[in-house]
Amino acid sequence: MIHVRSLNDLSLKSTWLTVGVFDGVHRGHQQIIQKLTAGARQDSAPAVVLTFWPHPEAVLRAGQVKCLAMPDERAELLSAMGVDVTITQLFDRRVASTTAHDFVAELKRHLDFRHLLIGYDFALGREREGNAARLAKLGRELDYSLEVVAALGDESGVISSTEIRKLVATGDVSEAAKLLGHNYSLHGQVVHGEGRGRELGFPTSNIAYSAEKILPANGIYACWAWLGAARHRAAVNVGVRPQFHSDAGPPLVEAHILDFEREVYGMDVRLEFVARLRDETKFASVAALVEQMGRDVGRTRQLLSLE
Repeated sequence: MIHVRSLNDLSLKSTWLTVGVFDGVHRGHQQIIQKLTAGARQDSAPAVVLTFWPHPEAVLRAGQVKCLAMPDERAELLSAMGVDVTITQLFDRRVASTTAHDFVAELKRHLDFRHLLIGYDFALGREREGNAARLAKLGRELDYSLEVVAALGDESGVISSTEIRKLVATGDVSEAAKLLGHNYSLHGQVVHGEGRGRELGFPTSNIAYSAEKILPANGIYACWAWLGAARHRAAVNVGVRPQFHSDAGPPLVEAHILDFEREVYGMDVRLEFVARLRDETKFASVAALVEQMGRDVGRTRQLLSLE
């Protein structure tokens, strides 16, 4: 798959296109992507997804939006679904003030799309003027067909990135996975920490993460840790380590990879959060903490039985 950071980097012919933020590439997004890739294959056309970064809400409301997926993570998920080209377009005030006509005309010049798929509530352009009715009218002018994909819901309602962010933020990663259609994940490089886990008998890898990425609530989690193509079980602590620090700083992400002794400093790791085991807690003694860590590892081993 091709992943570019600007529409200006491309000049394609006769494509199928969808446009949206697609944060997390959840099951509702997947419904659109599946229609896109299936139709494009049948039409012998490239399947193209245009996304935005940073999140438009962060620009329009001048605040930070913690995201479910960073651009490379999102592109990787889209690639796995058969997308040929992902464009992560810079979203800034210029893009926000562009009319729907001018933005779609620019897309047409670079991507020559002949079929556009959008979600049921999608709109683009200045003041979100480019809704389904407007885009259908532009299609007659600019020569493309429009397909609106209905919302996907479950017993809790319409699946949305906003709802999934709330679940992740409260630590309910198992429920988030049901709506995502995949485990919530975090990518980062292993960096040096204090080495306290090794002293306690449970060496950990300290994972760096972006400030724009939403973290699960502080606590202990059973995770899959991916090092390249190899998958390992891991007990992961997200939090401030209250046993050793009285002042709460930024949360750390520390992974104890089970049955693993290799040096991993500097390597990229992807953590898939499968289940929340417990809250992060200050124990009566370090010995009590170590005893609980042993139980956490045992529970992780039980939950993530390898195939």
